[in-house]
Amino acid sequence: MKLSSRAKLSIVIFSLAIPFGSHGQTTDITFHKDIEPILQRSCQNCHRVGGAGPMPLVTYDQVAPFAGLIEYKTGLRDRAGAMPPWYIEKNIGIQSYKNDNSLSDAEIAAISTWAQNGVLKGDPATAPEPLTFDDSLKWKAGEPDLVVKLPEITKLAGTPDWWGELEPVPTGMTEDRYVKSVEVVEVNDVDMSNLAGTVGGRYIFHHMLWMTAEIDDEGNLNRGMFDAPWPVHEVGRNADIFDDNTGRLLKANSAIVSDSIHLHSNGVDTTGHLEIGFIFHDRDFEPKYRDSINFTGNGVDISIVPNEQNQELHAYSILQAHTKIVSFEPHLHAPGSRMCLEAIWGHQIETLACAGYDHNWVRTYQFEDSAAPLLPEGTILHITGYMDNTDSNINIPDPRNWQGSGNRSVTNMFLDLGIRVSMNQEQFLEAMEERQQVLNLGPNDHVVGCPLCTATLVSPISGED
Repeated sequence: MKLSSRAKLSIVIFSLAIPFGSHGQTTDITFHKDIEPILQRSCQNCHRVGGAGPMPLVTYDQVAPFAGLIEYKTGLRDRAGAMPPWYIEKNIGIQSYKNDNSLSDAEIAAISTWAQNGVLKGDPATAPEPLTFDDSLKWKAGEPDLVVKLPEITKLAGTPDWWGELEPVPTGMTEDRYVKSVEVVEVNDVDMSNLAGTVGGRYIFHHMLWMTAEIDDEGNLNRGMFDAPWPVHEVGRNADIFDDNTGRLLKANSAIVSDSIHLHSNGVDTTGHLEIGFIFHDRDFEPKYRDSINFTGNGVDISIVPNEQNQELHAYSILQAHTKIVSFEPHLHAPGSRMCLEAIWGHQIETLACAGYDHNWVRTYQFEDSAAPLLPEGTILHITGYMDNTDSNINIPDPRNWQGSGNRSVTNMFLDLGIRVSMNQEQFLEAMEERQQVLNLGPNDHVVGCPLCTATLVSPISGED
C-alpha cells in the first residue's frame, strides 16, 4: 500500500513527537535527587548566604534561575572560570589528590542534561538533608593554635597595582614549635552582595611572599640570606598542609617578614588585612624528612608577545636528593592558562600533572599519600607554562601589549611553588616499599611518579638464600 505525501509527513511529525528511550531517561534528572547532592559537596560551602560566592545555590528557587550559567561554568572543567575552582586535568598524570572537590564527567553531564530539559524540581522527599554551616569558622584547615594578624591596608578603586613590603609583625612565640599546617586568609570590608568583576574581585591581596626571622634582645631582626620562606599566599588559595613526617619550624621570638606584597584594585575602595593561622605538631614531634626549599621556575626570562595563544614557557630543575613531591602549585599571572609538571629520569619522561590556571583562584594541589611522586636523586623536573595574550583571556586588559617578567598582574611569573621533602637512601627505599604494599604492586605494574617503585631493589625479600 502506498502512502500519500501528506500521510508520510504525518508519520514523521508523530514520530518526532514521541521521545526516544534515551531522551525519556534524561528527564528523570531532578534538582532534589541529582543536582542538590552535587551542589552540597562542591558548591554550597561558598555559594550560600555568608559565603564567598556571589549568589547562594542552596534551594531550588535560588538555583533554577542560574541553571544555564551553572551548566556553562561546570562545563569549563579545568579552564579559567570553571566552577568549582579545581583545574587539574583528568586525562593525564596523577589523579589522586586530597580535598578534591572537582566534578566527575557524569556529574557535569547530569547538570547539563538537567539545565537543558526543563530544570525539573523533583520530589522533595528525595533531597539530601540540608547542610549546616558555621560562619564563625573561617579556617578551612581547622582552628589554628596561633593566629598572627598583619596590619590593615586600604586599596582605592581604580588605582594601579601596588607592590611593596610591610613592617615586621611579631608572632608572640615563646618556644620553638613545628608547624603541621599554615593558612592565610584575607579579611576585608567588601560587600559580598555587590562584587566587582575585576581580577580577584573578592580580594585586594593578590599574593604575599613571606618568611619569619628571629628578633634579638635589642629588637633587631636576624635575617639570613638563605632563611626558608613559608608557602606563598595567593588569591583564593587553599591551606598548606605539610607532609605528616615533616614540618616547618616556627621559632621563639620570631616575626613575620615580607618584602613582596602585591595588591590590586577590586573595583571598590577596600580596607583589608591578612591573618596567618598556624596549627602545630605535638611538642615532642621530631621531623623524619627534611623540608626541601626549592622551586622550579623562571621569574626573569619571560617574553609574551601580543595577540597570540598557547605561547610556551619552559623551566627545569635537578633534584639534588631523593624527593617526595607533596603538592603541585602552578603560579602564573594574568596571561597564564595552563601548566604541566613532568619528571625526566634516565630515558623515562612522564607527565605528573597538568592543570588549567585562573588568576582569580590560585590553587595548590596536594597529592594523596599513596600517589605523591617519589623521585630519585638526579631526576629532572620540567614545567611547561601556556600563555594566552588575546581577547579570549578575560584577565588581559589589552592583548596588544608585550609582557615580560614582573610582580604586577599584567606582568608575569612562571613557577611551581609546590611543597617537597628530601629523603636519605634508607627513607627513600622504605617509602617505595610502603607504596608497593599499599597499592599491592607487582613487578609489571607501573606507578605514575615513582619510576623505581617496582624495581628489584625495593622488592620485599622473603626467606634466605
